[in-house]
Amino acid sequence: MIRIALISLIALAACDQQASDTVTRFSPDYQGVETSLLDGDLVQFDVTMTGARSERDVDAYAECAAAQYALIRGYGFARHLRTNMNEKGGVWSADAVYTISSSLPRGLDTIDAEVVVANCAENGIPTV
Repeated sequence: MIRIALISLIALAACDQQASDTVTRFSPDYQGVETSLLDGDLVQFDVTMTGARSERDVDAYAECAAAQYALIRGYGFARHLRTNMNEKGGVWSADAVYTISSSLPRGLDTIDAEVVVANCAENGIPTV
């Protein structure tokens, strides 16, 4: 019984070390954002990066750009409409479309621009 417990502890320690190694190896290279005003409050953000762990990192980059853009334009909120994502040879690109508004828009995928920009700064994700 003690032997099984010891083996379990060793396995758990190895898993913790692997998780720690994964976190320390994350080194994104945010390669830029292009912004296009499509119509009134409809904005497209084209982002490119390398070193993403998954689509989630690329989505976060686009969301940071949208939040900062909303603030620059004097708005406090944005709502995500769609994102098209592509990865080729380790280079991730996405075009995301958001609406920006001064009041909280309807819908489920809304963001408070000030809160998101603060999170982006805290996590080292650049904005527009």
